[in-house]
Amino acid sequence: MALGVVECQRIPGEAARPHTLGGMEGLATLAVVVMAYLVGTFPTAHLVGRRMGFDPTTSGSGNPGASNTTRIGGAKAGALVLLGDAGKGIVAAGLGYAVDGRTLAWLAGAAAIAGHMWPITRGLRGGKGVATLAGVGLVCAPLGFLVLGVVFAVVAKVLDMAAPASLLVAALMPVGVWLLGQSGVEIAVAGAIGLAVIVRHRENIRRLIDGTESNVRA
Repeated sequence: MALGVVECQRIPGEAARPHTLGGMEGLATLAVVVMAYLVGTFPTAHLVGRRMGFDPTTSGSGNPGASNTTRIGGAKAGALVLLGDAGKGIVAAGLGYAVDGRTLAWLAGAAAIAGHMWPITRGLRGGKGVATLAGVGLVCAPLGFLVLGVVFAVVAKVLDMAAPASLLVAALMPVGVWLLGQSGVEIAVAGAIGLAVIVRHRENIRRLIDGTESNVRA
């Protein structure tokens, strides 16, 4: 007879209870991703433009982002859009981080970027995701994105164009995440985000090849 050991037995006839933790975790993940997508749809550039008397989707390049807003409405308008769009990434990734750590933070950040690029509230016509990507990076890989932020600033300053700097950052992002030693899933999500940003810049790529891409201050 062993002392101090208590054996828990199921009551005869009682059905075994299924494990529900996995299901609850799945529902929590889905809820976070959906909320993050909705955060990403917040129309920062439209609201700033309306406040300042212009529509970023019908002026300049037609892109509701910080660069086009700066060209149309000036540095203050562009800064407001930059902060607002980056804030969407910070909020979404921060929510994911709080609920289930860094991997969910990346997934939530990707959902917010998707919401920014393809907002269901505006017929899937959104921005290019660079500022929102920066917000996600500051939460998920702060050191790497501070370095990429410097790269962006230097390239944009030297070339006086935001598009090449954005494309370079998008291409380098999964490499930076890999160098930081993050997981394969996180590297894959970072790569998918970078690819999406590059795809959304396809018109910019065409204009860069043609030599007709707009300058930051144009």
